[in-house]
Amino acid sequence: MAEETGLAEEQPDREYGPLTVEIGSGRVIEGLEDALIGQNEGATPTVAVPPEKGYGEWSEEQVQEYDREEFTQMVGGQPPEEGAYLETQEGGLAEVIHVDDEVVRVDFNHSLAGETLEFDIEIVNVN
Repeated sequence: MAEETGLAEEQPDREYGPLTVEIGSGRVIEGLEDALIGQNEGATPTVAVPPEKGYGEWSEEQVQEYDREEFTQMVGGQPPEEGAYLETQEGGLAEVIHVDDEVVRVDFNHSLAGETLEFDIEIVNVN
């Protein structure tokens, strides 16, 4: 499926194959985990996951504004660029969405926030 959608070309170093999911472990989004409960081996459901069970709604509260000079010092002296991504201390990504002479705005929303996600699933094994 990754080849069919072009994802394999976008991320050539990633290995694609079955994903082991332990229900209740919190390693996948809530909506996907909910959809897996009760599925039997061989099932091939297509699941739509709304934002509230995926990565949440996009929120203006997740957009932070910084003084440009302070921001430049925080990121090691590099001048900020719109469209640049920064890694957060928690390992997530934030996008620089605005830069002017005085202010830098950074969006900490997940890139899939506000999106309804669709998954084509194949259950290959149930333990």
